[in-house]
Amino acid sequence: MSQFRHSATVAIADVHLQGALTGATNTFVNGRTSALTELPDANALRDHFKKIRAATLANLAHYLELFEQRATAAGAQVHWAQTGQDAVDVVLGIARQRGVELVTKSKSMVTEEIHLNAALEANGIEPVETDLGEWIIQLAGEPPSHIIGPAIHKTRHQVAELFSKEVGRPLPADDIDGLTAEARRMLRTQFLAAGLGISGGNLGIAETGTLVLVTNEGNGRLVTSAPPVHIAIMGIEKICPDWDAAATWLALLARSATGQPMSIYTTAITGPRRSGDRRTDEPDGPEEVHIILLDNGRSQLAGTPYEEILQCIRCGACLNVCPVYKKAGGHAYGSPYSGPVGAVVTPLLFGLEEYAALPQASTLCGACKDACPARIDLPRMLLQLRQDEVAAHLLPWRERKAEEFAAFVLGSEGRMNFFTKLGRWGQWPFQHDDGLKLPVNVGDGRALPSLAPKPFRQLWAEGKVE
Repeated sequence: MSQFRHSATVAIADVHLQGALTGATNTFVNGRTSALTELPDANALRDHFKKIRAATLANLAHYLELFEQRATAAGAQVHWAQTGQDAVDVVLGIARQRGVELVTKSKSMVTEEIHLNAALEANGIEPVETDLGEWIIQLAGEPPSHIIGPAIHKTRHQVAELFSKEVGRPLPADDIDGLTAEARRMLRTQFLAAGLGISGGNLGIAETGTLVLVTNEGNGRLVTSAPPVHIAIMGIEKICPDWDAAATWLALLARSATGQPMSIYTTAITGPRRSGDRRTDEPDGPEEVHIILLDNGRSQLAGTPYEEILQCIRCGACLNVCPVYKKAGGHAYGSPYSGPVGAVVTPLLFGLEEYAALPQASTLCGACKDACPARIDLPRMLLQLRQDEVAAHLLPWRERKAEEFAAFVLGSEGRMNFFTKLGRWGQWPFQHDDGLKLPVNVGDGRALPSLAPKPFRQLWAEGKVE
């Protein structure tokens, strides 16, 4: 059994996890539906956004170079990272140069992708996640379970347990305000003590060299402004041509992710602090701003059938509607990127051979494409990855032979009719009133539907179906 299937089986049996997943994803789905309904001509805006993303990626090199020029002119230092290790090396180099021992971090999927926290710890630097959800899973020693809500798999009782252990005294699970206040108290000192703040980047605007961060907690702004140095790590696909395009991006991002018209904090950062940026005698903001543009396999997707996946803005809408994700949860995918988008992007970035089970983790119902603000055709790419697996002989031989046999049967109407009749004749020893009960464990012992005495197409031909 693959790691995904094993982890998914364990997740499905976890009653607490199932309740947490259902509650959180339903909340996100209902919020998204309501928010898009309130947006005038939301479907036309999504079509427009699709064109923006496709056109930007078609000229990605131009916009990346323009972003570097404008960001550098504004005083930021831009670094190019071909691999995840290159990005880690840049961060460690800056940290060593500044003698940093403590780092505060804002929520960032790309730092999860390159395993930055482990690298910092291995080099004697303490990373502290300051997004509440990220901090919860850091205390638990777990990876995020959802692109938007990293701790949606945790119940309040589990969170209270973690917080109680951290503060050294019992905290009541029903006092949500008290738990939040305790987290704020513990994290507040870290912002001022940190020598370095690290964030991701929701988008980079080529027109002005501006980095845009979207958060729902004030921690993001503290991470990017309180420490003397701010490092932002952003995938190269997150480039946006100009502010007009950014307005479309932002109009759809929060609505698709959390059902808000706009996230509570939308922060635009253009270079480090300047002499005019002051509220007291000292300028506000960091002395240095470093932006790391991460490739890590993304450029290899350009011009391939998978280029469309680079249009993803990491809103998480596809996870919330996916019947597989809603049962398996994020940890089953073994990657920072879960759900339908993770089932596509994870094998592409980290290797199809290692993650061969993920393209199979889909019903191909199309709900992900319907929910995506950029209308990314995830089902098409999942099918393409399955074809790649067959071509590379990555499927277990039993599955491969079963699919080859199915293709043989379905490839001819005559063979289909013959084997249907054979199956109808051969099922009689296993038939019961409530269906088929096979000698092997199929469907957790549940009865399977038996073949009808006559197929629908025959009833139709005989005029017995209206």
